[in-house]
Amino acid sequence: MAGRNGEVPESPEKPHANLEIEDVDDENYCPVEQVRLTVPPTDDPSLPALTFRTWFLGLLSCVMLAFVNQFFGYRQNSIYISAVTVQIVTLPIGKFMARVLPTRKFTVPVINWSFSLNPGPFNLKEHVLITIFASCGSSGVYAVSIITIVKAFYHRQLHPVAAWLLAQTTQMLGYGWAGLFRKILVDSPYMWWPENMIAVSLFRALHEEDVRPKGGLSRLQFFIIVFVSSFAYYIVPAYFFPSISSISILCLIWKESIFPQQLGSGLHGMGIGSFALDWSAIVSFISNPISSPGFAIINSLIGFFLVMYVMTPLTYFNNETFNLDLAGYEGYSKLYLSVFFAFTYGLGFASLAATITHVALFHGKTIWSMWTKAKNTLHGKMDVHTRLMKKNYESVPDWWFYIILAVVFCLSLLACEGFNKQLQLPWWGLIMACGMAFFFTLPVGIIQATTNQQIGLNIITEMVIGYIYPGRPLANVAFKTYGYISMAQALGFLGDFKLGHYMKIPPKSMFIAQLVGTVVASSVYFGTSWWLLTTVEQICDPASLPEGSPWTCPGDDVFYNASIIWGVIGPFRMFTSHGVYGQMNWWFLAGGLAPIPVYLLARKYPEKKWIQLINVPLILGATMSMPPARAVNYIMWGIAGIFFNIYVYRVHKKWWARHAYVLAAALNAGIAFMGVLLYFALQSYDVAGPSWWGLDADDHCPLATCPTAPGVEVKGCPVL
Repeated sequence: MAGRNGEVPESPEKPHANLEIEDVDDENYCPVEQVRLTVPPTDDPSLPALTFRTWFLGLLSCVMLAFVNQFFGYRQNSIYISAVTVQIVTLPIGKFMARVLPTRKFTVPVINWSFSLNPGPFNLKEHVLITIFASCGSSGVYAVSIITIVKAFYHRQLHPVAAWLLAQTTQMLGYGWAGLFRKILVDSPYMWWPENMIAVSLFRALHEEDVRPKGGLSRLQFFIIVFVSSFAYYIVPAYFFPSISSISILCLIWKESIFPQQLGSGLHGMGIGSFALDWSAIVSFISNPISSPGFAIINSLIGFFLVMYVMTPLTYFNNETFNLDLAGYEGYSKLYLSVFFAFTYGLGFASLAATITHVALFHGKTIWSMWTKAKNTLHGKMDVHTRLMKKNYESVPDWWFYIILAVVFCLSLLACEGFNKQLQLPWWGLIMACGMAFFFTLPVGIIQATTNQQIGLNIITEMVIGYIYPGRPLANVAFKTYGYISMAQALGFLGDFKLGHYMKIPPKSMFIAQLVGTVVASSVYFGTSWWLLTTVEQICDPASLPEGSPWTCPGDDVFYNASIIWGVIGPFRMFTSHGVYGQMNWWFLAGGLAPIPVYLLARKYPEKKWIQLINVPLILGATMSMPPARAVNYIMWGIAGIFFNIYVYRVHKKWWARHAYVLAAALNAGIAFMGVLLYFALQSYDVAGPSWWGLDADDHCPLATCPTAPGVEVKGCPVL
């Protein structure tokens, strides 16, 4: 893999060539500098973890977040409450419970197991597990969208047991093979999962007694100040002045010209000269720039620049025939995509192929070494965190994962083959989906564990089943969900496991919390959606809903359209000679070959450190978040990332080590709390901000979406 900012890579012949290996004392050995600066090399194994407080607050948080997020997800003004909200709120509640609950022990008859409602002060390990429960409740259940389109869009019957099994199995199937990759993606010190650094920093700020430096602030004081500031400021872009979420200078200057607005619009165009004064515009669609390594930010910006400012303009302005052609197939039209949407599919093909080649070239020997050498990560010395975990706690037995895999796979077969085959997916389709997810979990996991970027399988899974089993929309979305989400869930499971690894949580406690949290959250998401889909008349149909009804299901129409495009029309009519985009299959070959020159150059010129930082999968997959992300989101994300993780990291490393991740957590928490408050206090009652120019959640570039072909008439656009 490519390295990280500020680090000195090894030569390509060595394993983990792009990671800085410093000579540190063996006692606290850790090869990744960001981890050394953030995670304490200590542990207190006497602290209880799965306590009554953990179960009570964890399950309560899981249920509440799952219900609220699914309930409001069907509404026009949807709301999302993240786990960081629970992470902050449960701290004072946990401490309050530690003061008031009785301390005496209770004994369970027969098994003679005893427990206490109050085993002592509320501690860090309890807090981590509560947050794990909450993250299960906040992460969503992708399969609910299948249930929604079946009942609300296709208006077909779906057995509730089949729907519940679909929600459960798609969320848990990946947990089975996650255990097979633990030694590589969790135990290896080189797989450091950058996003976890924010959570670690926040936990430390909330729990550790930090000595306030002279003339400075403790971590907790710094967090509170930034949190309050973020909370107070967010009312401006969220309520009073939404337009500052995307400000386009060119549009403000050239108000009557199409071309400058297409260049300058940050929401509908290329975003040249656009910017935002809203932190949520930076973190909403991509990853958090403060937790993303500097090299990953640069690679992603290169990919964004090439797609947005080279490939798209060349294609768009020289080929207007990428629009609708009415003389097409079956008396109406072939399926046409916008220029950018077509590139999204092509880059999706290329990035997947490049991921396999990149990981095989740069990590192949190391992966094979890890895979074949018993319980050790590299048959060498373990880092301090792995050493402490293996010394103090029992690992999760492999057979736990095997049992989950066997049971959940059987239940998946029941969901697909039983209930009159309502999901349309045959047994061989399920096996193929599992095979794809299993195959990609390791290479995509290595990318995510070192760069904070995940490459999705949604496009390739839709394409594969669309070719093999066309004309069946439910089979298409079911295959996509089993193939894509089981991989994503496996990586989410491993990422959380790595957080527990850093926070020294007993692995069995982590496993139980994740497993129970997933089962509970999936059931609540399913129950909430089934209740609304069966009780709210005309839900998800804005044309038939009463005026002012909020049950418009924003986002589910995109899932429905995908089922039509890939399941009904099918890729045969898109990506072969029978369609418009047959040549796009060459993207697979191009992506597979693209990492090879970089690898050869890195071997030939080991002294050229910048070559080893080139990450082809990141470059090719940079714009996969577009849409819904727009140009202004990438621009501001890149600016923030370069400032914090290149400039501040190199020039003010001491400040960065102490405050950077705490800053990220505080900014996100402030936005989350103000968003919840605004919704329940004002927006749920349809109380909008003052009516003025800045109240529009737009960048005021109305001509950016106008056609540039001569003679084309569109309402509100000048005719060229």
